[in-house]
Amino acid sequence: MITTDINKAKIVLENNGLIALPTETVYGLAGNAYSDIAIKKIFELKNRPFYNPLIVHIKAISSVFEVATEIPDTALLLAEKLWPGPLTLVLNKKAPISDLITAGKKTVAVRVPSHPITLDLLHKIDFPLTAPSANPFGSISPTSAKHVFNYFGNELEVILDGGDCEKGVESTIIGFENNSPILYRQGSITQEMIEQIIGNKISAKTSSDASPNAPGMLSRHYAPLTDTYLTDNVPDFLKHFEGKKIGVLLYKQPIEHSNIVQEEILSLNGDLNEAAKNLYAAMHRLDQLKLDVIIAEKFPSQGLGKTINDKLERATKKV
Repeated sequence: MITTDINKAKIVLENNGLIALPTETVYGLAGNAYSDIAIKKIFELKNRPFYNPLIVHIKAISSVFEVATEIPDTALLLAEKLWPGPLTLVLNKKAPISDLITAGKKTVAVRVPSHPITLDLLHKIDFPLTAPSANPFGSISPTSAKHVFNYFGNELEVILDGGDCEKGVESTIIGFENNSPILYRQGSITQEMIEQIIGNKISAKTSSDASPNAPGMLSRHYAPLTDTYLTDNVPDFLKHFEGKKIGVLLYKQPIEHSNIVQEEILSLNGDLNEAAKNLYAAMHRLDQLKLDVIIAEKFPSQGLGKTINDKLERATKKV
């Protein structure tokens, strides 16, 4: 049921149930982070492999000391500057955090979301929430309550409706190796913004299929059911699919072609923030049209363009 009733969500969570909730990034599938019953339900409903860790959502910066220990000074600096917000920190976990959440690792991914509905909910319960994206494993992330309902229908008793997500792509994930920050996942906060805050360049380790350090590091993710390709030259690439029903996902310029059934332009003004916000919703619309193929345009490799490209590369087939 899609609702704005936080109390209904609270009751479900307190009884080891699952809800969907809005964040500024994407909608999450949430359960009590201290309940193995709820955590197992998340993996089962999403059909998510247990080797892929989850994110713990807390209500305030001060709550990080309840779930993590030996927190680097750089992590606290980033938290002070960017929480609440779309930054996830991978930190050494405390004992109450289940190995199910961390995929058996000694680290836990933590963030404070900035969506007012979810923050209100977190202040009304006495436990943190673990909440991966509210979609079947590997599929397009949801940025509206309707996307979640289309995936799970009445399997979820409560889908909290917080409108369309403000950022539209996942949180940026920063881990720490030998106390040095490492970019584990490209997200709503750019690498350049992180580097400006800490005053140093950071290295990136954004892919791992065997034993990922954090969510979003698998090479195949965020994918439509329709075969999807990424190219830096859409007009030329269209020639490979003569006679096919084609959808195109473009940055800012329309393209004329007789086989294009649907064209999604993410930002006519060339605004990368707007393009990121519109990305997944556009992918959902294209995927529902029973097309033969979707062709996505590669974005400029700077700022949020790198994040958008990262999501598209994981969603598309290699040529």
